[in-house]
Amino acid sequence: MESPIDPPQDTSPELPAEQLPREPILTLPPALTAYIILLAVIHLRVLLPVEWENWTIDVFGFIPKRYDSALVDLTFPGGAGAKVWTFVTYSLLHANLTHLGFNVLWLLPFGSALARRFGALRFFLFMAVTAVAGALAHLVTHEHAVAPMIGASASVSGTMAAAIRFAFVRGSFLSFSRGDADEAAKVPALSLARALRDPRVLAFLLVWFGVNLIFGIGSIAIGADGASVAWQAHIGGFFAGLVLFSLFDPVPRRDGHAAGAV
Repeated sequence: MESPIDPPQDTSPELPAEQLPREPILTLPPALTAYIILLAVIHLRVLLPVEWENWTIDVFGFIPKRYDSALVDLTFPGGAGAKVWTFVTYSLLHANLTHLGFNVLWLLPFGSALARRFGALRFFLFMAVTAVAGALAHLVTHEHAVAPMIGASASVSGTMAAAIRFAFVRGSFLSFSRGDADEAAKVPALSLARALRDPRVLAFLLVWFGVNLIFGIGSIAIGADGASVAWQAHIGGFFAGLVLFSLFDPVPRRDGHAAGAV
């Protein structure tokens, strides 16, 4: 008779919890992947004939002059409906690949954390709301402008602002002691008042507003097409993301100093 063979023993050393492999912080959640794919597919409009592409921008881009009550001789494609949908649809169009790539690059860390935290429905709604805020800021500062505004930059700015409400908290993705991607995205957030007292949040705000001021004063263009930066829309989206974050956040905040920044 053959004697039974003992199963092989696992002799590999056990690793402490802090040394276990972590999920990469930039593994994209499905909601952000879907959003980026949507932007890329829509950008294929550049393959259309020039007149069709221009029509697409006129119908779905945000044109402040469209809302001018004194408008008499000038009409825009899209009619009354375009006065509603362009507050969001402009954010899905981009001037060129550089413009699209720049926005996607900034979305990877901040949008990824936010999509994990909010879930798909809240994330898409948040992107729409910050796009509207950016369009309103652009409308107020460019009341009679005829040039269409396009690009996701207002929404991207909103994700950056929302993410810094929890990014520096212990265990989150900009702290020194983060967990895996899901854990890092779901640490309790700071209140707005506490966030605005955090030195690193203030430093981030200073750099962010400084960069946008440089873009505004210098009228810096993006890409070979020479599209200028609508920095007022960036500020509108950023402000909305910072202030409205709590309305979307499903993660309860802790009282006291439990959510300390590290």
